[in-house]
Amino acid sequence: MNLVDRAKKIITSPKTEWQTIASEEPNIQQIFVGYVFPLALIPAVAHIIGWGLIGSGIILSYSWGIATGLVQFFLAFVAVYVTAFVVDALAPSFGSQKNLGRAVQLVAYSATPAWVAGILNIIPYLGWLGSLLGLYSIYLLYLGLPHTMKTPQDKVAVYLIVSIVVLILVYVIIGAILSSLFLAIFGLSLLGVTGTGL
Repeated sequence: MNLVDRAKKIITSPKTEWQTIASEEPNIQQIFVGYVFPLALIPAVAHIIGWGLIGSGIILSYSWGIATGLVQFFLAFVAVYVTAFVVDALAPSFGSQKNLGRAVQLVAYSATPAWVAGILNIIPYLGWLGSLLGLYSIYLLYLGLPHTMKTPQDKVAVYLIVSIVVLILVYVIIGAILSSLFLAIFGLSLLGVTGTGL
């Protein structure tokens, strides 16, 4: 699996790429090390540059940029694994095949547009646009469920909705925990970061 080819194809020709993915033997470690790690660096580094060097006019702090970048990076790993675990656990309820490796494929490859669009965080005012472009990931989840989890077409929509709810909950809960942790490590608070110092 070539990282650039996979990312490009899952974004530009997802229907055929999901067929290719379905023919591969899932390797969870390889997906995390060779795919999630480099792609999760994109929004993390962009966050560090955007909030630590460029700023938003309200917040410009190297510590803030590093803390939020680290949150973005670790959140990617935790969110992919926890969401995949729940998607896998729910599979029998939607007539799908239980397979954690396939669930990791589904969640990790579907997140590609969100990670790539995370480059827009370099300019904090454009960060929301990256999030908007990341919504394409929902469509990729929809297309991927029948190929990875063998979900019957009549159950894809409900399975997708439940998966999205889980993903949102994971991001909110784990994001809040990681934010509190890293902001505390750097001696920052959500409301108290101003100025240009460390």
